[in-house]
Amino acid sequence: MINLAFKDISHSFSKFIITAMSVGILLGIVIVMIGLYRGMIYDAKALTNDLDVDIWVVQQDTLGPFAETSKIHEDLKNRISYQEGIKSAEAITFQNVQMSNRYGSFKAMIVGYDPFGKISAVNPEKLIAGRTLNKEHYEIVVSDKTHYKLGEKIKLGRDYYTVVGITKDTVSNGGDYLVFVSLKDAQILQFTYTNERIRSDEKRGIKGTNPHLVNAIIAKVKQGYDPKEVAKRIEENTHKSVYTTPQELVLLLQRVIKKSSKQIGTFTVILIVVSVVIIALIIYTMTLEKMKELSIMKLIGIPNSTIASMIIQETVILGVLAFISGNIFAHMISGRFPKRIVLLSSDSFMLFVIILIFSIFASFFGIYKVMKTDPTQAIGG
Repeated sequence: MINLAFKDISHSFSKFIITAMSVGILLGIVIVMIGLYRGMIYDAKALTNDLDVDIWVVQQDTLGPFAETSKIHEDLKNRISYQEGIKSAEAITFQNVQMSNRYGSFKAMIVGYDPFGKISAVNPEKLIAGRTLNKEHYEIVVSDKTHYKLGEKIKLGRDYYTVVGITKDTVSNGGDYLVFVSLKDAQILQFTYTNERIRSDEKRGIKGTNPHLVNAIIAKVKQGYDPKEVAKRIEENTHKSVYTTPQELVLLLQRVIKKSSKQIGTFTVILIVVSVVIIALIIYTMTLEKMKELSIMKLIGIPNSTIASMIIQETVILGVLAFISGNIFAHMISGRFPKRIVLLSSDSFMLFVIILIFSIFASFFGIYKVMKTDPTQAIGG
């Protein structure tokens, strides 16, 4: 039995393929936008997941170092270490800086941690070259995206730091590259003033600075203890704001990146609606262009169900080809974006189902037009 859909497609094959590819580019952009949203969520969780801790202790009445400025004393970690249920506790700092090299300028976040402590900020699984820090001063671990090489010198503040390690996929919640230095170096960079500032403060009667500050104390809980209960007890004993890691992630997603994610999500929905409308118009237009041929088919006795089946089959084939070309296009351009793009097969499949359902639904308009067409129109030319 002759398949009318394939016969019709082969008759105008090049036009059909070009149409499918054009729709595919639009779907590719939709896939990339979904991937951009996924990437934003991934970046927001990356550093928190890499630290692999249970509790965050920050300045009282603040939401933590990612949402607000937080400054607490470094020696608080000793007090927290002796709290019931705490396995280990370390101090950590975060500082956004602008860096530049021969490849251009970029924004980075400096993470300061104790290289001799029990909690390392560098995820060993993401270390692709060199080693982690093992000195208190003048060593730095950088992201591969910064294009620094092992042994290269980087000037931060007044000092030069030697690159001893390179990581991959290490970013802040905002997608900025991470660089890691020792806690003492980070405190000097963030909390110690310049000589001019010190002299100016002394003239105003302000004497001395306290470099022994950090942005947060992170801690791991012993097995068998509930992090929520331990956090509550620490909050009562220290009068600081204390969050568990799940609570910190909620703060990141609902406070820090909420507006950006909503913007991308809204734009993605708009693109999906536009894609569906364009596909519907294309199918309807393709049906109108074949109206004379369809009238002849009705005139020679081909049933409406066969014609309707042909239109639906062409719609499905168009959707499948557009989806395939869209995925190819998305994977081709995703690596060129400055932000992380996370392409998941589940997202692509969900988009495919949505497009297919609405495309078949849109084909009913063309089918309705064919059903109402008088076959005698084919005689008049």
